[in-house]
Amino acid sequence: MQNFIFISPNFPTNYWQFCRELKNDGMNVLGIGDQPYDELKPELKDSLNEYYKVGSLENYDEVYRAVAFFAFKYGRIDWLESNNEYWLERDAALRTDFHITSGFQTEDMPRIKYKSKMKEYYKKAGIAVARYHMVDDFDGCKAFIKQVGYPVVVKPDNGVGASDTHRLASDEELKAFLDCKAANHPDVSYIMEEFVHAEVNSYDAIIDASGNPIFEAGNVSPVSIMDIVNNDDNSIYYIIKDLPEDTRAAGRAAVKSFGVKSRFVHFEFFRMTENQASMGKKGQIVALEVNMRPCGGFTPDMINFARSTNVYKIWADMIAFGGTDMPVGEHYYCPFAGRRDGKNFVYSHEQIMQKYQKNMKMVDRIPDALSGAMGNQMYVATFATREEMEQFYADVLAVTDGDAAAAQAELSQVLALGEPTTKALTPKPDLSPVVKPTTAVTKTPTRAVTKTGRRSRK
Repeated sequence: MQNFIFISPNFPTNYWQFCRELKNDGMNVLGIGDQPYDELKPELKDSLNEYYKVGSLENYDEVYRAVAFFAFKYGRIDWLESNNEYWLERDAALRTDFHITSGFQTEDMPRIKYKSKMKEYYKKAGIAVARYHMVDDFDGCKAFIKQVGYPVVVKPDNGVGASDTHRLASDEELKAFLDCKAANHPDVSYIMEEFVHAEVNSYDAIIDASGNPIFEAGNVSPVSIMDIVNNDDNSIYYIIKDLPEDTRAAGRAAVKSFGVKSRFVHFEFFRMTENQASMGKKGQIVALEVNMRPCGGFTPDMINFARSTNVYKIWADMIAFGGTDMPVGEHYYCPFAGRRDGKNFVYSHEQIMQKYQKNMKMVDRIPDALSGAMGNQMYVATFATREEMEQFYADVLAVTDGDAAAAQAELSQVLALGEPTTKALTPKPDLSPVVKPTTAVTKTPTRAVTKTGRRSRK
């Protein structure tokens, strides 16, 4: 029996499903986390052979001792993963220290964690990248901006998600950023990149031990996470019904260039929405960043709904057997809509649930740790056509504020980008739902999901 240590198996809350499928495949699943055992979800408890609580996952010595305990009790550790961006470096350090060779080691971290290092491997894969400059002083940054023009984007070279990411559009904003960096983050290395006019398209895949994909999908984020976080906006993204061939080709090329094996990956690309001389033409794929872990939050569940499959099982089968016989069924669009608290929405939660009860797959409050990028109240549904999905977004996000018309027009515009072969759609004249206000609604449990034994669910 192979021993698999799962770091922080309780977060995100849906990750217990990875553990369940590993255990179903005959693995000895050992959890290490900082949440008391009695507070773990029953499903997670049932999915672990043993759990070791540490005072803090930030304390390397504590986690090291936990791994040592499991190695002493169960023998050689074959796998160690968290599937979490935040712990990638910790995972690699533990593998290196315990000679666990089934994943990335400490020496691999620069190319997969530092945005400046990623660009070299994207170039080797033949994928265009945005020009960049490592933030130094005002004069150095201005010299770069003279080449690329405002706006520019600055973010930590080694960062998680859109955390501490800023769009700078003037000398005043640049000076303010440099002053803030000097005062609060003097030792953090930041990268400055030319702004790319684009939407974000992802390549989500499960890669086997030979570096070949055994499952592929992708999502589209018409509004960037950076803008959602910085503008305190609603969140929208969707699993695309069929992965575009250029995204597939770019993803596979990046997998080879970065040397990915035995992993669930989430690679992000820009799809340009206008011509930019330094990178190419509208519609072209440009590199953004690689994430050597599954797509965030609830996205694995959304992929399951969009592909009528179970990616938790596909991943676990890859770990246990090297491949899978899990079928992939009918394809759908699967949109995520994250409402932000404090906005005046036209249609109540009950109205939305009544109209879309047959389509709805998940309804829940979003954990505070994820709400910055995903909103506070989420709705996940499936649709056979883009038109149905667009109407869903229009209904869920319609607001009564004075700028409602402008907001709706902007929503229609960003959704019209769509797949690379789709023509721009004109805004629909009537974006109101068919149902009228009523108190006769269906029950709205916090998790309206299909059975997780076969189809499990940002």
